Amino acid sequence: MNILWLQASGCGGCTMSLLCAEDPNVIDLLEGAGLRFLWHPALSLETGGEVRALLDRIAMGEVALDILCVEGAIARGPRGTGRFQMLSGTGRSVLDWVRQLAPLARHVVAVGSCAAFGGVTSAGENPSDAAGLQYEGTHRGGVLPAAFRPGGGLPVINIAGCPTHPDWVTETLMLLAQDALGADDLDALARPLFFAQHLVHHGCPKNEFYEYKASATQLCEMGCMMEHLGCVGTQAVGDCNIRPWNGSGSCTRGGYPCISCTAPEFEEPKHAFTETPKVAGIPVGLPSDMPKAWFMALASLSKAATPERLSKNAVADRVEVVPSPRKPNG
Repeated sequence: MNILWLQASGCGGCTMSLLCAEDPNVIDLLEGAGLRFLWHPALSLETGGEVRALLDRIAMGEVALDILCVEGAIARGPRGTGRFQMLSGTGRSVLDWVRQLAPLARHVVAVGSCAAFGGVTSAGENPSDAAGLQYEGTHRGGVLPAAFRPGGGLPVINIAGCPTHPDWVTETLMLLAQDALGADDLDALARPLFFAQHLVHHGCPKNEFYEYKASATQLCEMGCMMEHLGCVGTQAVGDCNIRPWNGSGSCTRGGYPCISCTAPEFEEPKHAFTETPKVAGIPVGLPSDMPKAWFMALASLSKAATPERLSKNAVADRVEVVPSPRKPNG
C-alpha cells in the first residue's frame, strides 16, 4: 500500500516520535507489512521537481494513493485561502492539496492531535485559523466536512497524541494494510480503540499512591499528581503506561502529570497544566466514570488507611521508607 505523508502546521514531533519505533524500526516494520512511502518530507530522498511531479501524478490518478497521512493542523487563513501555508514550489496551499488528495485516498489518517483536532497550533487566538482534518476542537467538520468519507468508507482516523505514540501510528497503518480496521474499531472521536479503550491511569507506576490518596505537592515528588498537580490520567485515553514509550517511558513515569494530550482542546485547559482546579478543596476533574460522592467517600477512607511508607514517600523525591519484609508464619 502506498502512503503519502504531508506535514502541515506543527512541530514535526510526531515524525520524531515515529522514528523512535523499536524492534523493528519503522522502516523495516512498514516494509514487512507491505507499506511504502510514496513520499515523506523527512524520510524520503525526493525533493523539488520530483515531488511536484509525484503530487501531480497522484492528483491525476496515475499513482494509487492508499493512505494519506497528515501531520500538523491545516492553516485556513487568511480568509479561507490557506495561503498562510504554501506547499513549497507548487504555488498552492497545503489546504488546497489536502482537499484535492483526500477524496482520492482509500484512507485518510490524522497523525497527532494537531492534525486530528487542531491541537497546540490552534491555541490562543488562532491567527492562522488552523483546524484539524475532520474536527475543529470538539466540533465535527474541520478542513474536511463532517460527512466526508474516503474510498475505504471510514472517517478520518485520528491517531491523537502530542506527540502520538510511535506504536499507535505503525499499528494503525498495519491494520489498514490488512483491511482489519473498521468503523467499530474507532471510538466516538474516530480514535483507534486499541489505544483509546484504555486510560493513561492503567499501569501508571503511581497507582499505589493514587489508591491511598497519598499525593505529591511538587513535581519532584513521588506521590500521585491528581490532587494537587493537575494529572488527569484517570480521565485521559491512551495506553501510554501499558506499553511505555521506547520500552520504559511515559509522562507520569517521568514525574509529569498527564495533560490528556489525546483529547480535543487539551491545549487550553483554562488553568495551568500542573495545577488541579478545586471547588471547596475538592478536585473538579474526578475519574470520568465515578460519581463524586462515591469518590469523596472512598478518598476519605483511603487517606485514613494510608501506610506510613506511602505518606512519607509521596512527598519525597526518592524512596525513603522501603516495604517492610513479611514476617514468616509461626
